Amino acid sequence: MAEFPLGSLATEVKEALDRAANYSHHRQHEDGHWCGELKSNATITAEYVMLRQALGLDMDSDRNELISWFLSEQNQDGSWSLAPGHSGEISTSVEAYFALKILGVQPDTGFMQKARSFIVSSGGIAKVRIFTRIYLATFGLFPWGAVPELPAELIMMPDAAFISIYRLASWARSTIVPLLIISHHRPVYPLPNGKSETNDFLDELWDNPAKKNVPYSPSFWELVKSDAVASTFVVIDGILHMLGGLRSSPTRSRARGQCIDWILQHQEAEGDWAGIFPPMHTGVIALCLEGYALDDIPVKRGLQAIERFSWSDKRGKRVQACVSPVWDTILSTIGLCDANMVSDHTARAMKWVKDRQLCGPEGDWRVYKPNITAGGFSFEYFNRWYPDVDDTAAAILAMIKQDPELADSRASIVKAVQWIIGMQNNDGGWGAFDIHNDRLFLNKIPFSDMEALCDPSTADVTGRILEAFGLLFQRPHNLPFDLINDMKLACDHAIHYLLITQEQNGSWYGRWGANYIYGTSNVVCGLALFSAWEAETSHVGNSLDRAISWLRNVQNPDGGWGETLLSYRKPELGGQGSSTASQTGWALMALLARSSSHQKSIQIGVGYLLRTQTLSDRPGEASWPESQYTGTGFPNHFYLGYSLYSHYFPMMALGRYARLS
Repeated sequence: MAEFPLGSLATEVKEALDRAANYSHHRQHEDGHWCGELKSNATITAEYVMLRQALGLDMDSDRNELISWFLSEQNQDGSWSLAPGHSGEISTSVEAYFALKILGVQPDTGFMQKARSFIVSSGGIAKVRIFTRIYLATFGLFPWGAVPELPAELIMMPDAAFISIYRLASWARSTIVPLLIISHHRPVYPLPNGKSETNDFLDELWDNPAKKNVPYSPSFWELVKSDAVASTFVVIDGILHMLGGLRSSPTRSRARGQCIDWILQHQEAEGDWAGIFPPMHTGVIALCLEGYALDDIPVKRGLQAIERFSWSDKRGKRVQACVSPVWDTILSTIGLCDANMVSDHTARAMKWVKDRQLCGPEGDWRVYKPNITAGGFSFEYFNRWYPDVDDTAAAILAMIKQDPELADSRASIVKAVQWIIGMQNNDGGWGAFDIHNDRLFLNKIPFSDMEALCDPSTADVTGRILEAFGLLFQRPHNLPFDLINDMKLACDHAIHYLLITQEQNGSWYGRWGANYIYGTSNVVCGLALFSAWEAETSHVGNSLDRAISWLRNVQNPDGGWGETLLSYRKPELGGQGSSTASQTGWALMALLARSSSHQKSIQIGVGYLLRTQTLSDRPGEASWPESQYTGTGFPNHFYLGYSLYSHYFPMMALGRYARLS
């Protein structure tokens, strides 16, 4: 590994932190918060174009901006990827091609020909995912019979039933309820070439356009040999098709009414649904199908909310899958505090965050936990229905670091801790948004080809909660005695969960960040605070040692750490990949939580961050460039590029190094 002159590290680290802090300060909004672009693949912007086409909205005002962005994302082989630097993906490429054609780009242009060549060589439209099938079916480009049935009566299933909308993860639930309406109506919207249930607008992307009714899952006989659960769902889906999706059922009118009531109830006053684009897209479509006009308040606000998700710069216009102001503000604050730069900037940031604590009556989590104290934080500007325990634990960390004596944060922290404890799963871990949302067999439903219908416990979320609780135990005199006891019980259970979920090589899986480096960092930063814990002390120490050994073994020759997104599909690639600033920050934080700052691997990792920090256009400011996506939406299917990850995570690492050394 390339070494950095050790004698100059302390000075260099301080100067790097000063430059990074200036960068943060300049990008802080007047009210105290931060919000960077949340990047994803081309499907979100493509579906935005589809929505505007379906509703007959203006396509001229930003046509060139949208085209410019799509082309900037296209790979050399004509495809579009799930993330930069990765090979093309069929559904993403089909949706991008479709959007460009809606926007008026002619199919005989060179880049469209290259796209078509990639798509056809990959099997054509017949190979796209279920969501893409549904969106294409709404324009007559796929037969509705080639899409799984989603009967609206699902909304009527009791909460305690084996299957109900509340057994689905929050993101799936908020998207599927409006899809129940769309599935009932089976709309066909006009395209530039007209309206037809057998539209030939994309026939050039079919291997055989005369045979579009292609199956979307293996046959019953194929599945029955290997997967009894999946084969059962295939039979149920087949019966629903035979019964016309229950569209003539006497319960259908009531079911549709309940769906619309649910959609309206869950819409934020500002127009958002669940803080993410898919339910905003399907929610607007569902309301319009049920008779709402474009100028009716729920639809109008929904469309305005979608426009707030757009992002424009010299590359063009795109739409974010989500926005991350609370998350970015919390982590930016932690970065500055770890760098020993508590100031008016961090105080304003935490006031902005605390004002967004969700203590009102909303929240789907109340369905199964109606009696616990509300006090969570959500990820976005407007999302009262879905706070998440990861943001809430991170908020506790930020409040402690910014206000160590808990002079102004105690009440907020107590509510947050009470809510987190109430959301702990029976296995000792925590999911992100829901409790006991672990019926993984639901991913066998034909609709779930992205395997994302559940929100079970994850090590990365659980590790962050342990870190938050561990810091709080250092200030027990400021907390109620009963709450301290509840925290201890929760931590005992969580430690056991983490010990049994550790991988054989010493790492932990990272559900919400890429991947084993992220999971291992979160767990080690939390578990290290309990290395002297009364319960299972020796096991905790051994577990941490194995994790640290793994991190050292996967350090790159340049001193940094990196991990490819392919490790989600091939675990043997865990910890392998080109170095990135964010993943190096994660690894260093874990090492610093357990090792001396004088360890060679730490010194070299710090040197990597110092060498790769890049000056910005403004004097005295610097950050770290990063093109790779290191955030995860759905493993193997949807990834995120947090534009500020490569800034505040290196700040945390360098700040913690400076404190220790």
